[in-house]
Amino acid sequence: MGCWHSLLIWSVLGPVVRSANLTSHVDLFLGTQNGGNDFPGAARPFGMVKLGPDLYVSGTDAYSGYLPNGEFSGFSMMHEQGTGGAPKYGTVSQLPLTGHITNPLSNITVGRTGTDKAAVGYYQAQTSEGTVVQLSASAHAGIYRYTFPLGSVANVLIDVSHVLPSYRGMGLSQGYKGGNITVFPDGHYEGHGVYDNGWNRSPDWSIYFCGYFDAAPVSNRTYVGTDADGSVRQNSGFASSSSGSARVGAVYTFQDTSVTSRVGISWISTEQACRNVKDEIPEDKDFVSVVAEAQEEWESKVLSKVTTSNTNETTLKLLYTSLYFMHLIPTNQTGENPGWSSSEPYYQDIFTFWDLFRCSTALMQILQPTAYEEQIRSLIDIWRFEGYMPDARSSNYNGRTQGGSNADNILADAYVKGVRGAVNWEDGYKAMVKDAEVTPANSPVDPQASDSSTKEGRGALPDWLRLGFITPRYSRSVTRAVEYSCNDFGLYQVASGLGKEEDATKYLNRSRNWRNHWNPEQTSLGFSGFVVPRNETGFMETDPLGDSGYWGDPYYEASSWAYSLNAIHDLEKMIEWMGGNETAQKRLDTMFTDGASGSSGIIFDPTNEPMFNVPYLYHYIGQQDLSVARSRSVAKSYYGTSASGLPGNSDAGAMQTWILWNMIGLYPITGQSTFLIHSPWFESLTIDLGEGKTLSVTATGGDGNGGGNIYVQSLKLNGKDWKKNWLAWEDIFAEGGTLDFELGQTASGWFTGELPPSPAS
Repeated sequence: MGCWHSLLIWSVLGPVVRSANLTSHVDLFLGTQNGGNDFPGAARPFGMVKLGPDLYVSGTDAYSGYLPNGEFSGFSMMHEQGTGGAPKYGTVSQLPLTGHITNPLSNITVGRTGTDKAAVGYYQAQTSEGTVVQLSASAHAGIYRYTFPLGSVANVLIDVSHVLPSYRGMGLSQGYKGGNITVFPDGHYEGHGVYDNGWNRSPDWSIYFCGYFDAAPVSNRTYVGTDADGSVRQNSGFASSSSGSARVGAVYTFQDTSVTSRVGISWISTEQACRNVKDEIPEDKDFVSVVAEAQEEWESKVLSKVTTSNTNETTLKLLYTSLYFMHLIPTNQTGENPGWSSSEPYYQDIFTFWDLFRCSTALMQILQPTAYEEQIRSLIDIWRFEGYMPDARSSNYNGRTQGGSNADNILADAYVKGVRGAVNWEDGYKAMVKDAEVTPANSPVDPQASDSSTKEGRGALPDWLRLGFITPRYSRSVTRAVEYSCNDFGLYQVASGLGKEEDATKYLNRSRNWRNHWNPEQTSLGFSGFVVPRNETGFMETDPLGDSGYWGDPYYEASSWAYSLNAIHDLEKMIEWMGGNETAQKRLDTMFTDGASGSSGIIFDPTNEPMFNVPYLYHYIGQQDLSVARSRSVAKSYYGTSASGLPGNSDAGAMQTWILWNMIGLYPITGQSTFLIHSPWFESLTIDLGEGKTLSVTATGGDGNGGGNIYVQSLKLNGKDWKKNWLAWEDIFAEGGTLDFELGQTASGWFTGELPPSPAS
């Protein structure tokens, strides 16, 4: 009966979860497997609550809570989206159970039956005990609807100590540090938990909660767990502990088979958590209404920003699912900042600018200009009160910085593309200068990279300022040198715009310091010249085919083949040092040639962000058609619409924004107003730029799905012939515009204009 009952509930809710036109194209399970780690639960755009399942498989990290197998350890209110590193959150949890519960805090899990289902604003699962769980969410609250088997003893466990664990052995597993829960005479409960650690190694942080049930319980009991195997019942309706070894929770038992629970969360107080749930999901609002409101919000605020005449469901699924997943984080936590009082917006759950600066933040500005301005203001405000802008931030704590201080790139990109509004750019520039000039304290020490701070700023700054390069005394030395060069170019851009000419000259010169790591004698596969580690006596030899590393290595998550192409602001000089256009083309071709390295596969790695730009670099040697061919091959080979449809971690939507730019037919160069023109997928695509402005992209001669006939034959920009293989922000984004492509089967001679700018060269 359980499976039939589950299908019945889905069919009843079906008209709601499929009612909105564009939300019907979103597949919440796309990218949840094969390391994509997409979060398939219920959420709102930038919402604080991301309500979904937490699956337990011993030894396996559930980064977003979800796994395709395993048992349910809970259904919790807080998750990240698409992250790697180590899980974060999995806090404020409920778990439905049947029968008599004797040890509720003994790490209870319950099996799964059938296949979970999800739609925008909705998640459904069934436990092995026959209980159907349905979830939805508002921005700061969530709603659970349980349907227990007839005749069962129905229980809901609230486990304050519940977190997502990590098994990677790097000291990144979250910990429960203490908390409390109180059940009040009217049956509602309040409390808070204290937790620490996770991927950003944050110290203690607190989450407050406030929950209501619509059914009167037969009983409710609070518990303090004495250890992993036992518990002590508390008769007072209150349970508290200040020690991580003493867990607290409560069990509600119901006679009803249908039970709804509404829960609010807050970073500030239980009072605020109660206000959040009462304001957003009041007692008289039913479950279906919450789902419908979630879908309407996604439709109006996100999905409708991009419209197309295309009718191919596979392509539409990839388009709208990608739009969805890029809007789950950062979290809009305005009004929920426990760190300081400010009238500025506050966004956190930034994971991470190292992943996002290449193409994600540029798309966020275009699709969500108001929210993006708020995010820029929030970064500057974090600097005001904490001393540094974050490269990553979660649980209100900066960390971990993988390479450069890449918030500098984000601010520079926003500045050159005209973001003004309420942004205080003098303060923004001061925040960038702090990154560029003041070494952050190495506290706390990161055991994976103990040489310098990974919390914020530029930990290897002493070498950068004194030597103009970074020695191996600092981990990730080559990665940092290349990224510090890009960061300094960002300072040059903002200093120039603010009229700080002396600073502009200094930072432009510093932006060329990646060159100090260029060893013209380093070879690989017959090519000469790579960025390599160096000390004060000279260059150090490396193996460009095998030097990709991690926190303690010279290269972080990519090889010197990749990092030798990452200083894109100085690409003209890079091409010259490679040996000119012809050699640079052969070098790029080699990266996409199967077996070129002597083993199966290609050098190009689509799973990590340092290679995002690589397929488009043919533009800089006048071979736009090859950029189109390479990028389209990557898109069609590594992205799909299955649960394994991403080539690597989503990384907060970074992978999704890469494929979205490919569909649009442009690619942004961060920190510049330049967009490289390649080839759009659709016959027509319209982007709402806000304030009544739109970008319209049309293509004749293609197949409408980015398959055949991908090469540009001609292009009109705002109705006029366009001969450059790039355009600037002012051409089509500042006031809106049109791009009209004619596509064909083979490359043409349409492009005759100057090459894209290389400002530092």
